[in-house]
Order: sequence, then structure tokens, then C-alpha cells
Amino acid sequence: MASKKTYEEINAKIKRGEAIVVTAEEVIGIVEEKGLEKAAREIDVVTTGTFGPMCSSGAFLNFGHANPRIRMSKVWLNGVEAYAGIAAVDAYIGATQLPDNDPENKVFPGRFIYGGGHVIHDLVAGKEIRLEATSYGTDCYPNKKVETIVTLADLNEAFLFNPRNAYQNYNCAVNLSDRTIYTYMGVLKPRMGNASYSTSGQLSPLLNDPYYRTIGIGTRIFLGGGIGYVAWNGTQHHPNVPRGENGVPRVPAGTLAVTGDLKQMDPNWLIGLSYLGYGATLAVGIGIPIPILDEEMLAFTAVKDEDIWCPVVDYAEGYPYYRPTDLGFVNYRDLKSGQVTINGKEIVTTPQSSYPRARQIAGILKEWIMAGRFHLSEPVAPLPSADANIEFKSLPKREV
Repeated sequence: MASKKTYEEINAKIKRGEAIVVTAEEVIGIVEEKGLEKAAREIDVVTTGTFGPMCSSGAFLNFGHANPRIRMSKVWLNGVEAYAGIAAVDAYIGATQLPDNDPENKVFPGRFIYGGGHVIHDLVAGKEIRLEATSYGTDCYPNKKVETIVTLADLNEAFLFNPRNAYQNYNCAVNLSDRTIYTYMGVLKPRMGNASYSTSGQLSPLLNDPYYRTIGIGTRIFLGGGIGYVAWNGTQHHPNVPRGENGVPRVPAGTLAVTGDLKQMDPNWLIGLSYLGYGATLAVGIGIPIPILDEEMLAFTAVKDEDIWCPVVDYAEGYPYYRPTDLGFVNYRDLKSGQVTINGKEIVTTPQSSYPRARQIAGILKEWIMAGRFHLSEPVAPLPSADANIEFKSLPKREV
């Protein structure tokens, strides 16, 4: 008899302390041992996790009013500008923003030792942050300059809002040129000296729910060490792409916009990063619970690394200049082994995401659910799915 469950039934079991929760890594062996039908009857939730650089991230901050009041036109936090074109004392600090005095790539390759992602980490770590703000002055907001020290506890509100996180699959990056190149996929050595990837494979959230059956707007998640929510589909969400028989996209596909209270997050799961020759960013920890509503959902969560394939892309010419070269596909089992074969050449792999930390996130989320500290939320609306007619557009070329 097929197993069917509802969110209400699973949450009731969580409340009673009876829910069976396993990680996306653990479920693979359970399904192999017991089969889909029996395992689907027993398992209630599968937890996932990913931890890696997610550039499209940032935080909305409200500083409170000075005396006299100020309508902040320009805001800097530890020298990093935050966008203040919102309201009087609101600002948005982006993960990749750099200080005004950063030499960037003028001395190549630039070091990018501090940026918006580091500011966010320092705030969550409870460190003191130097706030500078200027204004043109108005009758209701006469103050034209403020300089002070703030901590996260001093702010009225601070919430993470990341427009594009948790990419559903991504490229394996290589460099076909004769020079070293510096990218958001890390340093790529010449003549395919290394192959870089950035997904946690069989633990990755959207690879365990390839058609977004349970992950949608309003889904409660682990975000940065605290509790957050899926706010919308992420930017560049592109679900109608080639997929394998298991439903897993073979190229970059879905993304998530996520949000949560920065004040209850953990600096271990939001870490500022510096990418040599590229810029600053933020490593974000995300974990999403997958309710096992039926056998199909369990089958999706039992996906293995060897059944998840991603395209090999040249980042010297192919990616930056839209000059595709067919380098084939590789799977995550081989990528995680430390070596892959591309065009007959054995190449060392360099992960940008951390599988051990993804495993930790899935484990923490499992513990929260089993302890009754975390309940599942049914999405209030679905994400655009694989049958959505979404065109992935490039910048139009029009005369100015």
C-alpha cells in the first residue's frame, strides 16, 4: 500500500517526539536496505544542507534615529558602503560591496580582504562596527552627518535577505587558456590544471526536491545558523532546463530568495570570504527539511552523487564571452573523489563549497526537528516549476 502523509500529520509526530528524521546522506542506505515502500512508511523528514559562497546575499538594517534626526543619503559600515536609497535610517549591505579605498584589481590580482560579507559576519559575531552617514539635510531631517559605533544588538531590525542562494546544480569550471585566471569559482590553473565545483551534491536542498514539490514560498529553513524562510524564487531561477530521468537538472536551474532574523544567526554559518582577483562574498549555510509525503518524494531524496551530473565549462573564453565549448559532463561522486577525467585528461578537483559543513547543517536540522524545536511549514505558493515558460534573458543590445 502506497504511503501518503500530510504536513499536519508529520508536524503532529514532531510535536509528540515520534517523527523519524534522517539526513539526505543517511536516507540513501536506508532506501537501499528497505526499499522505497517500506522506507516511505517509516521516514517522515529528510534534512538537507549546503554551505558555500553565495554572492547574491545581504542584509537590511535599521539604525534608529540620531538627535537631531538624519535622512541618511550615504552610509558606510567599517568603510563599506551600504545602499541607503530606501528610507531615513534603513540601508542594505550587499555581500560583494567593497570599501571605497579598496584598490580592487588595480594591482592584479586584487586581494579583496574586506567587504560586505565580512561586515555581515562581524555584525553577527557581536563586533563593534563603525557607522558613518551623511545627508543633504531637510526640514524634518536637519542632521547632515553621523559617526558612531554600533553593534547588532543596537539595531532596531537586522534581517538577512539573499536574492539568489542555494543554486540547483552548477557548472564545473576549468581554464583552457595558457594563463592563470581568477574567478568566482576560485583560481583556475592554465590548461585545465584544476576543475572547480560548488555544490554539495546529494546533500544539496534543491537536488533533493528537483521539481520544488515541498520547497516553495514560506518554507521554513535553517539559514545562517538560525531559522529563516524561502521568500520567493531566487533571481536567475530557470527551472525549464534539461533534466535526467531522476528529475535532476543537468545544468544550473532553480534558485531561492531567502530571509531571516540576523540577530538569531550564528557567525559560524555566515562567513565573509575573499576571492583572489575576483572580490568579496559571503559563505552561507542553508538547510531545508523535505517532508516525505509519498514514495516519490523519498525517491527524490535518495539521489546519489553518481546520479547528479553537471556541465564542464571553460571560464577563460566560454563563460565570459559566450563561446561554448563541449567539454561534456561530470558527476559529483567523481568530483568529490578529488580527480575527474575531462577530454581524456586526469584533473584535480577544487571544491568551493564544503561537504563536511553541509553534513553538519543537515545533522543540526535533524536534531532540531527531533527535539521539537523546528516544525515544517507548508509553502503558501509554489516556485515556478520545470513546465514554466521562463526565458533566461541576457542584457539587450540596443543603441543608446
